[in-house]
Amino acid sequence: MAELVFDIESVAIPLEDFGEQQQQYLLRSVERQETPEAKELRRERILRSLAFNGMTAQVIAIGMTNVESGRGRVYYQGLEEEPWQSDDGNFHFETGSEAEILGKFWKDIAVYDRVVTFNGRRFDCPFLMMRSALHGIRPSRNLMTNRYDARSHCDLLDQLTFYGATRRFNLDFFCHIFGIESPKSHGITGFEIKNMYEQGLHREIALYCLEDVKATAELYRRWKSTLEFSSRG
Repeated sequence: MAELVFDIESVAIPLEDFGEQQQQYLLRSVERQETPEAKELRRERILRSLAFNGMTAQVIAIGMTNVESGRGRVYYQGLEEEPWQSDDGNFHFETGSEAEILGKFWKDIAVYDRVVTFNGRRFDCPFLMMRSALHGIRPSRNLMTNRYDARSHCDLLDQLTFYGATRRFNLDFFCHIFGIESPKSHGITGFEIKNMYEQGLHREIALYCLEDVKATAELYRRWKSTLEFSSRG
């Protein structure tokens, strides 16, 4: 079975890029707060949340790795004109517009039997499908198939919590518990991505995305060798 792990990074579309009515709609709950402090806090929370929805944010990086070979690709929005390789030669990096990297992603993913994500059913997959639709790109496969059938899409957060029977932890926590190097151990978390993108640190974002992918792949190998009892969730 050909298996591919993937992960994305996103940033919110600037609020001012939306029309006045859309801005009012997004911020409508701010005015219901009773104090200036509460209003500002609500506004900040809303603006942060925009990065997690394909209607209000864009894909800036997509990382992928073949589970068996350990090789992969990272497509990202950046300034580098020429493709480049990771130090070990296992990963190919390539830049493009959002539409271009989405198109390349769908082409690459089409040949795999199973895709693997961490929390992909709640974030990465609907995000990618919505952004693709907005660009007029038809996905090469449906990433939102039956949640309880892990044959085509294995979401590790579903599997490691037994479909919500136990508490949900983030990728960093699961990695530490399983003795896997966490991508957060390099001093970067998802909360810094917006500032990094605004500072033009596109290459660093691509490398961070790669670390997420590698950690997810190793977590998947651990789960598969111990807790996968059948092809169905």
